[in-house]
Amino acid sequence: MATGRTHRPATRSRGIPEATVARLPLYLRALTALSERSVPTVSSEELAAAAGVNSAKLRKDFSYLGSYGTRGVGYDVEYLVYQISRELGLTQDWPVVIVGIGNLGAALANYGGFASRGFRVAALIDADPAMAGKPVAGIPVQHTDELETIIRDNGVSIGVIATPAGAAQQVCDRLVAAGVTSILNFAPTVLTVPDGVDVRKVDLSIELQILAFHEQRKAGEEAAAEVTTSQAAGTTNTAVAAKREDSGTDQGPDGDVPAVMPA
Repeated sequence: MATGRTHRPATRSRGIPEATVARLPLYLRALTALSERSVPTVSSEELAAAAGVNSAKLRKDFSYLGSYGTRGVGYDVEYLVYQISRELGLTQDWPVVIVGIGNLGAALANYGGFASRGFRVAALIDADPAMAGKPVAGIPVQHTDELETIIRDNGVSIGVIATPAGAAQQVCDRLVAAGVTSILNFAPTVLTVPDGVDVRKVDLSIELQILAFHEQRKAGEEAAAEVTTSQAAGTTNTAVAAKREDSGTDQGPDGDVPAVMPA
């Protein structure tokens, strides 16, 4: 199996839009689940629903891969798994280093999904001398003084930063200088990188804040709906009461409708 240094995916040279690239892992996850259930083919509607997109967008995305499916049959699941894996570069081995082995870094090191998707954790790196040599997920932690050597010896092109915000930029600069060209940043800060270096940022607090916004909006909509319902009920009650009052004025002293008197 090739390593990450020998080949890079051809998605950019083939003109696949970034938005499509971002959806490919969603399709792959859904397809992998179908493959594990021995499902041979899948329609665009079924796969789109599983991936959380609309079918027209899915068909457009797959057209960039040269995969159009078969009318009345759908898409071949195994072939699509291969196609997407190839485009994402997952048919080869990508050595990855994780820098910052605190709670988050340790959790990432223990994540079992990396290996099954073509990513091998080559090294764990931390600035704390007390961490050096301690095994995390079966891998001994190494000190940041060895970062450049580790990158070179393992042919690493992808780095994961899980350090505190204040240390992230310095770690990023060292990774880039050592030859890393793709960075996954978990630190709560924006990194500055030169052209040719890709950064993907994962900020859990931002995602939670977005969810909090939606929860607040839903609560506001529910409160507004309750007020509207209450106002409608009040209006109805007022109308009924007014009707009763109007009816009462037409009755005689004993509550009966008065007879019409002759002229």
